[in-house]
Amino acid sequence: MISLEVCANSITSALAAQEGGAVRVELCGNLEAGGTTPSPGQITVARKLLNIKLYVLIRPRGADFLYTDEEFETMLEDVKYCVKAGCDGIVTGILKADGSIDKERCTQLIQLAKEGGLGATFHRAFDMCNDQHQALEDIIEMGFERILTSGGKSTAVEGSRTIADLVTQADSRITIMAGSGVTEINVADLVLFTGVTEVHGTLQARVQSQMKYNNDHIIMGSKIGDEYAVDVTSVDRVRKVIENAKQGLINNT
Repeated sequence: MISLEVCANSITSALAAQEGGAVRVELCGNLEAGGTTPSPGQITVARKLLNIKLYVLIRPRGADFLYTDEEFETMLEDVKYCVKAGCDGIVTGILKADGSIDKERCTQLIQLAKEGGLGATFHRAFDMCNDQHQALEDIIEMGFERILTSGGKSTAVEGSRTIADLVTQADSRITIMAGSGVTEINVADLVLFTGVTEVHGTLQARVQSQMKYNNDHIIMGSKIGDEYAVDVTSVDRVRKVIENAKQGLINNT
């Protein structure tokens, strides 16, 4: 059995993930910053419309994973909201300044989630830590369900050798989920080489705006881009990744 989790940047993407056959959505905002916690409104509407599992990213900002006391308090409150909203789980991770796992704070987050009946994934803060093999043991000890990782590289394909080693070290004590740069083209080989049974991706396509009037002389954000197009998860790409991932699993058995 191979499972696909889709990192959804909107309700539209979340629904596309569901239609395409994903087993779980990781709902987040600001993917251009690596993802941050979505709004309460998005969480509420997603929970109302989704029949598949809904996990919410608990990350107050982009950049590193070393947080102030105020940011950590925000994360605790966001977990409480996810419990109240009836989510299935959270996705989070905190590091210390030396690159080790902040076990004390992560334990507080996961205990709060578990008390509310939620599961927990440790996200790609894992890829920024100073010792992935020690971090794996720490994360298992804290009680996380899975680790999302690219093997410490920019993409899961680049980090596939490390991911395979992590699968071996985990020895079914925790799920290793490969993510970052996963596509319908590379997923079969990724599954075959690493032995993972869960993969993660955005699987987006660009959708043009339905606006009839376009002002081409203005930039609304901090970077130059198309103000009349948005990237959303593609149903067809989700289906294709699942199909190809299954083939990789078959070849691995």
